[in-house]
Amino acid sequence: MHATCIQLGSCGVLLRGPSGSGKSDLALRLIGAPAPLFAPAGSRAVLVADDRVCLEAVEGRLVASAPDFIAGKLEVRGVGIIDAEYQASAEIRLLVDLMRYEDVQRMPLSPPPFEDVQGIRLPCLSLDPFEASARHKLWLAVASLG
Repeated sequence: MHATCIQLGSCGVLLRGPSGSGKSDLALRLIGAPAPLFAPAGSRAVLVADDRVCLEAVEGRLVASAPDFIAGKLEVRGVGIIDAEYQASAEIRLLVDLMRYEDVQRMPLSPPPFEDVQGIRLPCLSLDPFEASARHKLWLAVASLG
Protein backbone atom coordinates (compact mmCIF):
# COMPACT_ATOMS: atom_id res chain seq x y z
CA MET A 1 0.00 0.00 0.00
CA HIS A 2 1.17 3.53 -0.74
CA ALA A 3 1.26 4.85 2.85
CA THR A 4 3.49 5.58 5.84
CA CYS A 5 3.26 3.64 9.09
CA ILE A 6 4.33 4.78 12.53
CA GLN A 7 4.00 3.26 15.97
CA LEU A 8 2.61 5.75 18.53
CA GLY A 9 3.04 4.21 21.94
CA SER A 10 1.44 0.79 21.55
CA CYS A 11 -0.69 1.74 18.52
CA GLY A 12 0.22 1.29 14.87
CA VAL A 13 -1.07 4.13 12.69
CA LEU A 14 -1.34 4.05 8.92
CA LEU A 15 -1.02 7.48 7.26
CA ARG A 16 -2.64 7.45 3.82
CA GLY A 17 -2.68 10.00 1.04
CA PRO A 18 -1.36 10.71 -2.43
CA SER A 19 2.23 11.68 -3.13
CA GLY A 20 3.00 15.07 -1.55
CA SER A 21 0.12 14.86 0.96
CA GLY A 22 2.44 15.05 3.99
CA LYS A 23 2.82 11.42 5.09
CA SER A 24 6.60 11.51 5.52
CA ASP A 25 6.56 15.07 6.86
CA LEU A 26 4.10 14.19 9.63
CA ALA A 27 6.04 11.01 10.42
CA LEU A 28 9.26 13.06 10.72
CA ARG A 29 7.61 15.51 13.13
CA LEU A 30 6.21 12.66 15.22
CA ILE A 31 9.42 10.65 15.53
CA GLY A 32 11.52 13.78 16.01
CA ALA A 33 9.60 15.07 19.03
CA PRO A 34 8.82 13.72 22.47
CA ALA A 35 5.33 12.38 23.11
CA PRO A 36 2.98 15.01 24.57
CA LEU A 37 2.32 15.05 28.31
CA PHE A 38 -1.11 13.45 27.87
CA ALA A 39 0.41 10.33 26.22
CA PRO A 40 1.06 7.33 28.47
CA ALA A 41 4.39 7.53 30.30
CA GLY A 42 7.28 6.23 28.22
CA SER A 43 5.38 6.53 24.92
CA ARG A 44 7.20 7.57 21.79
CA ALA A 45 6.78 7.52 18.04
CA VAL A 46 8.81 5.10 15.95
CA LEU A 47 8.91 4.66 12.17
CA VAL A 48 7.71 1.34 10.77
CA ALA A 49 7.61 2.08 7.03
CA ASP A 50 7.67 5.14 4.78
CA ASP A 51 6.03 5.43 1.36
CA ARG A 52 5.31 1.72 0.91
CA VAL A 53 3.81 -0.54 3.55
CA CYS A 54 3.28 -4.29 3.48
CA LEU A 55 0.02 -5.31 5.18
CA GLU A 56 -0.99 -8.77 6.39
CA ALA A 57 -4.02 -10.00 8.31
CA VAL A 58 -2.75 -12.21 11.14
CA GLU A 59 -5.19 -13.80 13.61
CA GLY A 60 -7.71 -10.95 13.39
CA ARG A 61 -5.09 -8.17 13.45
CA LEU A 62 -3.69 -6.03 10.64
CA VAL A 63 0.11 -6.08 10.79
CA ALA A 64 2.24 -3.59 8.87
CA SER A 65 5.90 -3.83 7.95
CA ALA A 66 8.35 -2.21 5.53
CA PRO A 67 9.55 -3.82 2.33
CA ASP A 68 13.16 -4.89 2.90
CA PHE A 69 14.63 -2.37 0.44
CA ILE A 70 13.23 0.66 2.37
CA ALA A 71 13.32 -0.58 5.96
CA GLY A 72 14.68 2.19 8.18
CA LYS A 73 14.53 4.81 5.41
CA LEU A 74 12.52 8.04 5.53
CA GLU A 75 12.15 10.51 2.68
CA VAL A 76 12.67 14.09 3.81
CA ARG A 77 11.62 16.47 1.05
CA GLY A 78 14.43 18.85 0.17
CA VAL A 79 17.00 16.76 2.06
CA GLY A 80 16.73 13.27 0.59
CA ILE A 81 16.47 9.76 1.98
CA ILE A 82 17.70 9.47 5.58
CA ASP A 83 18.29 6.53 7.89
CA ALA A 84 15.87 6.41 10.82
CA GLU A 85 15.35 4.21 13.81
CA TYR A 86 12.53 1.82 12.99
CA GLN A 87 10.75 -1.25 14.22
CA ALA A 88 10.05 -4.28 12.08
CA SER A 89 6.26 -4.34 12.40
CA ALA A 90 3.23 -2.80 14.08
CA GLU A 91 -0.39 -3.77 14.67
CA ILE A 92 -2.48 -1.17 12.85
CA ARG A 93 -5.24 0.23 15.06
CA LEU A 94 -5.99 3.52 13.26
CA LEU A 95 -6.25 4.64 9.63
CA VAL A 96 -5.53 8.31 8.98
CA ASP A 97 -6.48 9.92 5.70
CA LEU A 98 -4.43 13.05 5.09
CA MET A 99 -6.21 15.92 3.39
CA ARG A 100 -6.38 19.69 3.11
CA TYR A 101 -7.66 21.61 6.13
CA GLU A 102 -10.84 22.74 4.39
CA ASP A 103 -11.76 19.13 3.57
CA VAL A 104 -11.54 17.89 7.19
CA GLN A 105 -14.91 17.74 8.95
CA ARG A 106 -15.03 20.22 11.80
CA MET A 107 -17.12 17.88 13.97
CA PRO A 108 -16.45 14.29 12.88
CA LEU A 109 -18.99 11.53 13.25
CA SER A 110 -19.35 9.83 16.60
CA PRO A 111 -18.64 6.99 16.63
CA PRO A 112 -15.96 7.47 13.98
CA PRO A 113 -16.27 5.83 10.57
CA PHE A 114 -14.68 2.43 10.12
CA GLU A 115 -13.08 0.75 7.14
CA ASP A 116 -12.29 -2.88 6.44
CA VAL A 117 -8.72 -3.57 5.35
CA GLN A 118 -8.00 -7.20 4.52
CA GLY A 119 -11.04 -8.17 6.58
CA ILE A 120 -9.98 -6.18 9.66
CA ARG A 121 -12.32 -3.37 10.79
CA LEU A 122 -10.42 -0.19 11.73
CA PRO A 123 -11.44 3.32 12.83
CA CYS A 124 -10.67 6.17 10.41
CA LEU A 125 -9.60 9.74 11.05
CA SER A 126 -9.21 12.64 8.62
CA LEU A 127 -6.40 15.07 9.35
CA ASP A 128 -4.52 17.98 7.79
CA PRO A 129 -0.89 16.91 8.33
CA PHE A 130 0.47 20.45 7.96
CA GLU A 131 -1.48 21.98 10.84
CA ALA A 132 0.79 22.88 13.75
CA SER A 133 -1.37 20.73 16.02
CA ALA A 134 -1.44 17.66 13.72
CA ARG A 135 0.92 15.53 15.78
CA HIS A 136 -0.98 16.33 18.99
CA LYS A 137 -4.29 15.52 17.33
CA LEU A 138 -2.90 12.17 16.27
CA TRP A 139 -1.70 11.37 19.80
CA LEU A 140 -5.18 12.37 21.11
CA ALA A 141 -6.86 10.07 18.59
CA VAL A 142 -4.62 7.19 19.65
CA ALA A 143 -5.36 7.88 23.32
CA SER A 144 -9.09 7.74 22.58
CA LEU A 145 -8.73 4.16 21.30
CA GLY A 146 -7.98 2.99 24.84
